[in-house]
Amino acid sequence: MRPDWDDLRVFLALARGESLGRAGRALRCDPATVGRRVARLEEALGTRLFQRSAQGYTLTEEGARLRPAAERAEEAVAEGLEALTGGHGPGGITGTVRIGAPDGCANYLLPQVLAAICDANPGLEVQLVSLPRVFNLSRREADMAIAVSRPTAGRLSVRKITDYRLHLAASRAYLAAHPAIRTRSDLRAHRIVGYIPDMIHDRELDYLSEIGAEAVPLASNSVPVQLNWLRQGAGVGIVHAFALPFAPELERVLGAEVALTRSFWLIRHAADARIARLNRFARALALGLRREVARLEGGLSPRDSTLDRAGGRADGKS
Repeated sequence: MRPDWDDLRVFLALARGESLGRAGRALRCDPATVGRRVARLEEALGTRLFQRSAQGYTLTEEGARLRPAAERAEEAVAEGLEALTGGHGPGGITGTVRIGAPDGCANYLLPQVLAAICDANPGLEVQLVSLPRVFNLSRREADMAIAVSRPTAGRLSVRKITDYRLHLAASRAYLAAHPAIRTRSDLRAHRIVGYIPDMIHDRELDYLSEIGAEAVPLASNSVPVQLNWLRQGAGVGIVHAFALPFAPELERVLGAEVALTRSFWLIRHAADARIARLNRFARALALGLRREVARLEGGLSPRDSTLDRAGGRADGKS
């Protein structure tokens, strides 16, 4: 019995997911089916591809040797399908795309950007995974990811999307009830809201060290939780400028003295550069994010937004 491509597809899902459950979710089948298919592949090849343990499935030496060939086969299949379909049907970009993003971007920018792209491409299905950590694209946790730091390792394609800004802010009610904040030193008399220090997964998120905050009495790894604390008058904290329109209770503090700039980066598998469908989606995503950051930071009304053209149809073409 010779293995076929579908067996290799299951093998790759388990190699990336390292558990039957994760592989099953990626393949949209039950874990038991994954286990049977991998056992069948191992029998066909006459060798063990995985070591099983309580921690999950790891590749054996033979499995590690098979993985690059399986990934080349995966790329060849995707490339062949692209050649036949052009990556889109009559409705524009089609298929499923999974995106990983930090939760600030995922909550305040991507809902409207992705909705506009889907409106322009009815055959498209988008899955947005919002996690306060860096995504592992090598495990195919996502087709592409948005990050606040440019990665320096791995077979990745990296493209800068846009800069964005952050400001110190607090609610009007909090500011009215507490001592005035005229300089950074005045912050010592105020309760600071921010990230849990030992859960900051990216140095670019260590905002408070830049303003000299020594303690974070109210801390969360979630941007929306931090924002809601500030809205409730719990203290002073760093806020994305693009999130301020969603929190009308907040006012900027020390605007001239505290203004941070960060960047969003679009990260993709290097091999996916040949997949036209993903290229078109990536272009629409980057364009939509740039426009939405500019709209929200500049205080433009929704009528001024060009997001309705974010699906690659700004020139009237699909």
